[in-house]
Amino acid sequence: MSRVAGRFVLPALVAALFAAPLWFMLVGSLRPAGLPPPRTLELWPPEATLEAYRRLPELIPLFRYLANSAAVVAIAVPLTVVTAALTGFGVRLLPPPTRRKAVIGLLVVLLVPVTAVWATRFEVFRLAGVTDTIVPLLAPALLAVSPFLVLLYAWSFGGVPDSQLQSARLEGAGWLTVWRRVALPQVRPATLAVAVLAFTFHWANFIDPLLYLHSGDRYTFPLALRFLLLLNPTDWPLLMAGCIIATLPCVVVFLLAQRVLLSDDPLAALRRGRP
Repeated sequence: MSRVAGRFVLPALVAALFAAPLWFMLVGSLRPAGLPPPRTLELWPPEATLEAYRRLPELIPLFRYLANSAAVVAIAVPLTVVTAALTGFGVRLLPPPTRRKAVIGLLVVLLVPVTAVWATRFEVFRLAGVTDTIVPLLAPALLAVSPFLVLLYAWSFGGVPDSQLQSARLEGAGWLTVWRRVALPQVRPATLAVAVLAFTFHWANFIDPLLYLHSGDRYTFPLALRFLLLLNPTDWPLLMAGCIIATLPCVVVFLLAQRVLLSDDPLAALRRGRP
């Protein structure tokens, strides 16, 4: 009985705990326009309607903002994965004493708050003449977004035996070839995790578009949520509908990644479309 509780009941309770805010956000978006949030627990609105979703494109250029966010994600996520993987592999190849120093350095950088570099980054982009373009939104990808992603790869590459790396080198392969053909295929779960985290960061990035974009046709969807709040701060169903649209891609990506990670053969699972 305890095994069943530990295997099914406890994970179900944890999943329900994290899914509850999403469910109540969905319920709030289905309430009639202008109604405040319910004062008591409400599993389903008495008069459910999709009116809030219909009004969204009328108030903001919804599909343009979504397309802009999708364009940023499509470029930034692969860049983040490649940068983090190359840097993590480089850390893996360092001698142990130097590797420890590199890891400590990454941890120190991880402790630096992002707010400390906002002014400097803005001045650099302004002098380069790339403000109000997509370039500042892609710049974090060229730095692997966060040292944590580099550390994740470095730890994963640590499981690749030295004998395999040296054997590939003896066969005449360069380090880039060793990284691509020997090391990277063995850390697919890390690659998937980094891709999911990178997607979440770039899709939900609010500060960078707010700082660097000035033209309305270049805005991303997180800014649209702010505009909705400014347009009608008391229309809770409309705000919740916008939040649902913003959250749905992240949920879908996470669920797809979970299916792949739990499968025996990740690539085969992607091809078959089943776990």
